[in-house]
Amino acid sequence: MSVVDVLIDKVADLPELPPDIEASARLHFLDAVGVGLAATRRGPVRELPSTVATTGPCTVLGADATTSPAEAALVNGTLIHSLEYDDTHTGSVMHGSSVLAPAVLAAAEDTGADGRQVIKAFAVGWEVLVRLGLASPSGFQRVGFQGTSVAGPLAGALAVGLINGLDRERLADAIGVAASFAAGNFTFLASGATSKAAQVGSAAQAAVSAVRLVGGGVTGARTVFEGERGFFGLYARDAAAAERFQSSLEDLGTRWYLAEAAFKGLPCCHFLHPFVEAVAELNLGPGGHERLQRLTCHVPTRQEHVIAVPWERKQSPERADEARWSLPYVVALQAVRGQVDLDDFVGEPDPEVVRFAQRVTWEPWPDSGYPARFPAKLEAAWDDGSRQLVRIPDVDGNGSRPWDATRVIAKFRDNCAATGVDPASMDSVTEAIVNAAQPDLAAVRRLAGRA
Repeated sequence: MSVVDVLIDKVADLPELPPDIEASARLHFLDAVGVGLAATRRGPVRELPSTVATTGPCTVLGADATTSPAEAALVNGTLIHSLEYDDTHTGSVMHGSSVLAPAVLAAAEDTGADGRQVIKAFAVGWEVLVRLGLASPSGFQRVGFQGTSVAGPLAGALAVGLINGLDRERLADAIGVAASFAAGNFTFLASGATSKAAQVGSAAQAAVSAVRLVGGGVTGARTVFEGERGFFGLYARDAAAAERFQSSLEDLGTRWYLAEAAFKGLPCCHFLHPFVEAVAELNLGPGGHERLQRLTCHVPTRQEHVIAVPWERKQSPERADEARWSLPYVVALQAVRGQVDLDDFVGEPDPEVVRFAQRVTWEPWPDSGYPARFPAKLEAAWDDGSRQLVRIPDVDGNGSRPWDATRVIAKFRDNCAATGVDPASMDSVTEAIVNAAQPDLAAVRRLAGRA
């Protein structure tokens, strides 16, 4: 049997979700909707909903208009990822919900599938996406690809195919076809281009389109994962990862990685969050940053090309939005302003923050524990000659430091408030998605029109 056949057989035999995993999936779906809504008012691609050119049954976040499933997945996925505020499974470095939530929402609205079926497909897609990443840890990133946009079409096509009721043969075809759309590289880092967000939106669109193509007779290769020219061989230069991926499927349905996926408390690259927390632990207070002579950040090896290189550009970004991937600028934001929030990445960089960023330096940290953990180590040199070392063992919101439902819902409400949604509507959607016996995804459209 090919790896894709093993995957399909395993997925076909899955029982209903365990209650705790269904609850987690609902929260991740809710979080993605809230982040996408916030992006329609305060993000770098907030004009995107106005560009939809087709008609159809599917919701566009932040708009009254509806559009085709593929275009809805593209626009909503791009919005959700555009703030760098969407969830991540840290060990696999996969942003699952930004691909899967828009893909399954579009499929649900296109087919009329019931809410629990959609949430199950969402969770299963998440599990497969994580396992694709863990089969070659940071392998896609090492080659220069964004893991989420490369693996997202495959996991998304599986989820959308389940919602569409595809049989085993056509599910395998959908994954094979989706692999033809795998793409998305790290060239955006040269200038902080928002094409990174579009790469994830394109992955969601590819998931929907792959299933549509299979419905029209297009077929996919059964050996999509294997060999030097298979998925892992091409995108991770790691053909042996196909066997590791197949082995990981043995506990699919009993081991649920979704429960470990991290919610994000800051709208910037997840690697930066523990460094922000480390600065907060210095308890600087108003003006306290002036007493700091230098902040040295120990950067986990393989994170540096995202948040620290080239250092001079990171210290002086051309746009505030570009600074979402800048270690010195974001560290300086926390030191100077005492917080990091959505409005810090709009418009021009703050000159005072840029000045302080010149006091920030970095060193490689080869034995940090990344990617299983996202840690930080920060050394502060004070103007009186004293030094202080702060360690953050793992990022807040990760499996070792999980959020409860109260925090997730509070973040959702904050994001809704940023778009002018009234509290009663927030409560209604939270009830419909998180608490109702049968999740009512039609609530997303009602919310989208109010934002």
